[in-house]
Amino acid sequence: MARLMGKKAALALLLATGTLGLGGCMGQMGLSAMVTQANLKVVDNRYGRAGVFVLLSPVYGLAATADLFVVNTIEFWSGKNPVTGKSPALVDHKADAVIKVNPHLDPALNKVPLAMLPQGVREVEVHYPDEHTAQMEIHYQDGSQGTMRGERRGEVVDLYYQGRLVSTLSQDQLTAMSRAGSATG
Repeated sequence: MARLMGKKAALALLLATGTLGLGGCMGQMGLSAMVTQANLKVVDNRYGRAGVFVLLSPVYGLAATADLFVVNTIEFWSGKNPVTGKSPALVDHKADAVIKVNPHLDPALNKVPLAMLPQGVREVEVHYPDEHTAQMEIHYQDGSQGTMRGERRGEVVDLYYQGRLVSTLSQDQLTAMSRAGSATG
């Protein structure tokens, strides 16, 4: 039972780390594009298409919301849009940017985050070194190991993977993610 609870806690922490408050990620807006393509196939007249657009406005709103907060976030973290099946070309697009950050960062921070992680978790062990820290030892099927740690600092929790800070979340964000994780698990 303790191991099952540890896995649920690990899932909640992984969800918290995975989202990092990045709801609203830039991406391909695949669902919205599908609704637009469907609209264009209904009628061949610009006024008719505008009318269909008005009628479908709730569908456009739902599709855009799902794209912004779910699909594009999955695309960002996994490296593949689940609707279009394409890589995140938009956020990885090479451009002559005004603010040049990449030369000053660890090169790992220029790649798709989850694509860098070993796959196939075998076991997760959760430890509480002190009242402000939760630490997970992740054992992968390929024999490798990883460490995730959460450290409470006032009203926020700093999340680390392999000793590197990956996110800072408020208590409200962690509670919401924990509830979402327990509802699905």
